[in-house]
Amino acid sequence: MMENTKPHPITIDLNQFRLHIDLKNRIELKLHFNSPSRKFYLSLIAFVVNEMKRLGKITSIPLEGHHDLLALLNETIGGSAGSSEKENLLPRIYRKWQQALPNLEEAPLFKVVGRKKEFDEGIGKTYPFTEAEKDSWAKLFEYIGSEEHVRLRFSIDRIGASLNDAVIIYEDSSNGDAWNRFLSNLKRKDENLPEAGAIPSSSEAPEPHVSPIGKQKVTWQDRRRWAALVAIIVIIVGAATLAIWKLSYKPAPVNRASMERMAFPLPDKPSIAVLPFINMSGDPREDYFSDGLTEQIITNLSTFQKLFVIARNSTFVYKGKSVKIQKVAEDLGVRYVLEGSVQKSGDKVRIAAQLVDAITGRHVWSEHYDREFKDIFALQDEITIKILRAMRIELTDGEQVRHWTKGGTKNLKAYVLNYQGSGFIGRGTKHDNETARHFIEEAITLDPKYACAYINLGMTHFWDARNGWSESPAKSIQKALELAQKALTMEDSVDLGHSLLGAIYLIMRQHDKAIAEGERAVALNPNGALAFIWLAGIVGVSGKWEESVMYAKQSIRLDPFPGPLQYDVLGRAYFMIGKYDEAISILKKAIQINVDFLPAHIFLAACYSSMGHDAEAAASANEVLRINPKFNIESYAKRLTYKNKADLEREVAALQKAGLK
Repeated sequence: MMENTKPHPITIDLNQFRLHIDLKNRIELKLHFNSPSRKFYLSLIAFVVNEMKRLGKITSIPLEGHHDLLALLNETIGGSAGSSEKENLLPRIYRKWQQALPNLEEAPLFKVVGRKKEFDEGIGKTYPFTEAEKDSWAKLFEYIGSEEHVRLRFSIDRIGASLNDAVIIYEDSSNGDAWNRFLSNLKRKDENLPEAGAIPSSSEAPEPHVSPIGKQKVTWQDRRRWAALVAIIVIIVGAATLAIWKLSYKPAPVNRASMERMAFPLPDKPSIAVLPFINMSGDPREDYFSDGLTEQIITNLSTFQKLFVIARNSTFVYKGKSVKIQKVAEDLGVRYVLEGSVQKSGDKVRIAAQLVDAITGRHVWSEHYDREFKDIFALQDEITIKILRAMRIELTDGEQVRHWTKGGTKNLKAYVLNYQGSGFIGRGTKHDNETARHFIEEAITLDPKYACAYINLGMTHFWDARNGWSESPAKSIQKALELAQKALTMEDSVDLGHSLLGAIYLIMRQHDKAIAEGERAVALNPNGALAFIWLAGIVGVSGKWEESVMYAKQSIRLDPFPGPLQYDVLGRAYFMIGKYDEAISILKKAIQINVDFLPAHIFLAACYSSMGHDAEAAASANEVLRINPKFNIESYAKRLTYKNKADLEREVAALQKAGLK
């Protein structure tokens, strides 16, 4: 029976195959999964939610041991739209959970009730949603593992909901009873289906699926006509593909960027933004390869003192969007823009790239490469050299050595796993941190000498200690220290290894050693937005708040669309030097990116109380407790490692005045 009639913020209706989400001030959606294949994916969501409820926590659910159940769903309500074989079904679920279900704008697997699609140039018809709404929906679909061993998580906690806020309904039952009844009915229907190869009687025969000619006999002439049609389609598609590639190699005219519309003044040295390379393989699973190639080129270029390079975080804002080169240059404040595409087929890879001077509209360099996939690492270096030469960057003798790839790996699978894991680091939740660790540990298993992976693994233990996520913060920081030192023993020139070591020394209250490591990091990577923000945090906690402001601003200039961490570090520095208005403005930007980013709410409460704005201070304090109901100043203060006691006392007093205890 239904538990109660009180509406739930999240309702999974297996009677009408609808999903209703109504979270005030967050997101409101009514989605209809209105075809057999679509119904399958709502039932998949229901399965994940039911498993989480059964376990009593929001966690990742492995699919591998539930193949029979998933096959049942596929062959009944799913209409056998795809194969139920394990080697086909699990990868299909993996791809849809990763790519299709999070896509609220195009909604390939559901209809958005109460909204109409509108034409969006360059994309086609899409549902009009704000970026915040699209992000909130996409956050729900988390996954870890590979296609064959995938674990799914319907992350309602990331949009401010709990397990009790979600309900599954079927007939007059709810949650576990509803799910069990739903499955029982499906099993009865499945038992009544004819076996494969059986011929149903006329009374049992289903309606033809391809009317109006459904019962016509297929003749040899029909088959020949179909074969001819298929051949024509193949020729057309092949010609179109070739034409697309020819166009990708031929530089198109580019309008000039306007110096007056630049969001930032141009740096006094050559500046470049590398746009995400387009995956033209036709397989979304290859996105990690094209994204990884882009990131490696950015990393390579970043190590050169004579260049100004925009961080990956800001250029990937444009991924999947039709955007003009001059608009990118104006948004990011750069002169040069690199764009490209990747097509991978078996052991072959084709890469096209072109470098544009947005100020003149001139194509400085363009080239395409057809190589063996195994040569990809050498090709990354070759592209880097070509870009530098096109920009007339003279290399020193030391830079002629390909030092920028140090700390990396030649194992492509390990590279992809480390790349996947690094995307979860620093998101601010314990679950994301654990997800990152899972990927990175797999990478290290494949390549035990992968220095960058050890650095990322060390960062997960650092955040465990910093945020109090582990049972023993002391053991976590010791583990982080060992991993950082191991990585730097393998390769001392990786900037983030020194950033991590500096942050660890900061927790150990060895402030001078922390600053030295932070400065070493930015010397190694003068375009490292992350290296600069870590240094900003280190010098600030060491009592040099004006320097902290300077380094944080440099980080944001290198990364004009930063994550909440950069804004939080800058906001804290402004608070400490008494610039409360500036601090509040900056901290609000962090919250716009992630409404649950706890540090920003903490310092907002401190700023408002210091200004005597008691109502705003209390509201921010309430947000702190909403995100972390167990927050208390005493345990929080123990994790603060300010060099100057006055800084600690000032923050604690401001938080107490805001009403926190």
